[in-house]
Amino acid sequence: MTEAIIEFDFIRYSFFAGILIGILAPLIGTFIVVRRLSLIADALSHVTLGGIAFGMLLTKVLAFTINPVWTGILFSVTGSLLIEKLRGVYKHYQELAIPIIMSLGIGLSVIFISFANGFNQDLFGYLFGSISAVTFNDILVITSIFILVLLFIGLLYKELFILSFDEEYASIIGVPKYVHLLFMLMVALVISASMRVVGILLVSSLITLPVASAMRLTRSYKALMLWSVIIGEMSVIIGLITAYYLDISPGGVIVMLLVVILIGSIMIKKNKEKGGVIYEDR
Repeated sequence: MTEAIIEFDFIRYSFFAGILIGILAPLIGTFIVVRRLSLIADALSHVTLGGIAFGMLLTKVLAFTINPVWTGILFSVTGSLLIEKLRGVYKHYQELAIPIIMSLGIGLSVIFISFANGFNQDLFGYLFGSISAVTFNDILVITSIFILVLLFIGLLYKELFILSFDEEYASIIGVPKYVHLLFMLMVALVISASMRVVGILLVSSLITLPVASAMRLTRSYKALMLWSVIIGEMSVIIGLITAYYLDISPGGVIVMLLVVILIGSIMIKKNKEKGGVIYEDR
């Protein structure tokens, strides 16, 4: 494996991207899960799939190559803005915004994929991840998103923490509304960055499952973030290595590892936690 990493650029790119995504997805996932917005990741992943299919369709129609990653990011960001807009429209039923945008993403995906002559190997890689698909340009995009999200969390951690536990209280004490909007944009960017390694249809698992496992192992919010990243990183690295030797898509392997870890964490704590997780360290 070490020889392959040294010899082949695409292996090196995949592992570097995996290391960044293993940190990024669970980190943003802690805020998503605690806010009980886990399905947002699914909704935006389906919208991103629509963007990927649209990029492939444009390449076919315009007869010159358009990187589907950029159209995927565009659709994902637009989807996050629409969710935020609909949450304002349905003030008393804000959760409706998520299935509405998910339905939109699924519909657009089916239409664009049909016009683009259906599934092909490239689209399969976007759906379920691919070791060989990560390019140097992808690394630049993923690294930029990684730095941007870390800066966002570092600078606005206190506001995000308050927003995660009580949106109304956050509004009362004057947490700016743009913080939530920026948070939605960061989620969209993380999903777009993760699709190359994990796959669009499986990226929500990397965002939520490490957090679900970490919740069974800790009672501190900061420890929750740390353990989520450790679990996510471990699953990504082992998943990439396993997928390389078995010559299969890494997304499924990574998700199954996360499921095994989740089951293990539940079994460890099943007799110790009966009232849920209480976060003490703020």
